[in-house]
Amino acid sequence: MQENLGTGRRKTSVASVRLRHGSGKVDINGREFNDYFPLELQRKTIMAPFERAGVKTSYDMIIRVNGGGVEAQAEAVRLGIARALVQEDESRRHALKEEGFLTRDSRKKERKKYGRAGARKRFQFSKR
Repeated sequence: MQENLGTGRRKTSVASVRLRHGSGKVDINGREFNDYFPLELQRKTIMAPFERAGVKTSYDMIIRVNGGGVEAQAEAVRLGIARALVQEDESRRHALKEEGFLTRDSRKKERKKYGRAGARKRFQFSKR
């Protein structure tokens, strides 16, 4: 049975996606899809590459994701799915790239600097 692998990252989340032809079963960290991502918006975000590429969801997905928050995990999974779809069929690249599904969102949390309250915030200034 042929499997396609895709790795997606967002902030501190890392998702490993394995796609194989099947019935459409989705397993995320050993849990059901609707159980792991309860919001409809998150589920739509994850399934968007299938819709954009014009592919029926007749794939079984085994997804391992850790780190970050739920929203960042959803975007990391989306990138992993898009990469796995392109790995299977290179002709899908243009449609997915056009939509921005193959671009990693490189924004991360900026580190706190010394002498500051946060990354850029300063401590309260007192004139007297």
